[in-house]
Amino acid sequence: MSRRRAHVAMVGIPAVSHVLPSLEIVRELVARGHRVTYANDPAVSGLITATGAEFVPYDSGLPVADNDWPDDPIAAMTVFLDDAVRALPQLRTAYDHDRADLYMYDIGAYAARALAEAQDRPTLQLSPTYVAWKGYEQDVAASLWQLPGADAYRAKFAAWLAGCGASTTDVDAFSGRPRRALALIPKAMQPHADQVDTDAVTFVGPCFGTRTDQGGWTRPAGAENVLLISLGSAYTRQPEFYRQCLAAYGDLPGWHVVLQIGRHTDPKELGTVPPNVEVHRWVPQLAILEQADAFITHAGMGGSSEGLFTGVPMIAVPQAVDQFTNADRLVELGVARRIDTPDATAALLRTTLTELTTDPEVARRSALLRADARAEGGTVRAADLIENMLG
Repeated sequence: MSRRRAHVAMVGIPAVSHVLPSLEIVRELVARGHRVTYANDPAVSGLITATGAEFVPYDSGLPVADNDWPDDPIAAMTVFLDDAVRALPQLRTAYDHDRADLYMYDIGAYAARALAEAQDRPTLQLSPTYVAWKGYEQDVAASLWQLPGADAYRAKFAAWLAGCGASTTDVDAFSGRPRRALALIPKAMQPHADQVDTDAVTFVGPCFGTRTDQGGWTRPAGAENVLLISLGSAYTRQPEFYRQCLAAYGDLPGWHVVLQIGRHTDPKELGTVPPNVEVHRWVPQLAILEQADAFITHAGMGGSSEGLFTGVPMIAVPQAVDQFTNADRLVELGVARRIDTPDATAALLRTTLTELTTDPEVARRSALLRADARAEGGTVRAADLIENMLG
């Protein structure tokens, strides 16, 4: 039991890749005796209530159910802004008469920061991806603001900030510069890590627990090597890629393959599945990686972090958004090879796996980065820092 029982609120968005990184921190805070409420869309309530937190529902308009995100960057940013405008009145209904001592929030949950500032409460961003660095506005954001529609977006955001009670009215500072943040990724994945403001941001690394609620996995007897293939939870409609994987690894001596296809692909589209391959819509990924010898990943930040945390060499096949940058970073770190989806033939996939898993330098770098990721402290360190904020 903690010395002081506090009310900690977490506000998230209903994207699984954004929910999973915070769950073990929430579970740890509950175990320490704090009252934790977690506001999110009912679509992800099951993930949240399993931690022991009190679920606070709000209706989100983010297109996570059908993965129908706009291709245009400004339009995609507007989707998040519109969702914040939609969410804030719902959060006020829940929290104006039940104020939290600390508001934690996902990078996409702008409404949480607005609510906390209106209540004059402290905030803590939990970032499931990399954070801004000194010069980020010039390196990255400046090009965004030159795109069509950017001026209208910024005007809309500024008008919302002026009227919602937030004390931070500068759009760049509000959306990109949290007052305090925990980065829930290996520091090795952070671009320009030496330029991050460490007074505001602390890297605690991936925050994993036992994940017993996701089930376990047993390595088959006689499997000399295990390969996990997973494109995450969103961009999984890739039946041709899966067929190429089956052709590449279905008869590969000594290898057992676990293939996760997600909910957007019909297993019948795969054709004949070789006997050394097991196919699932969803798998306990971390449990498998702890026993795996190689990992084919879309290079989402969650999958990249799990690969580094378990020290498993990776083949990165990026699909969208930050995955291309992540894939290149994994290659730079010396633990991965990158193959773009159009180039992912059975022959190239097979050759790349052999080269990757027989390269002693890849094995050395994977072991080194595994140790670094685990030394960052993870869940326990994150909870300690949160309790320090509570006083």
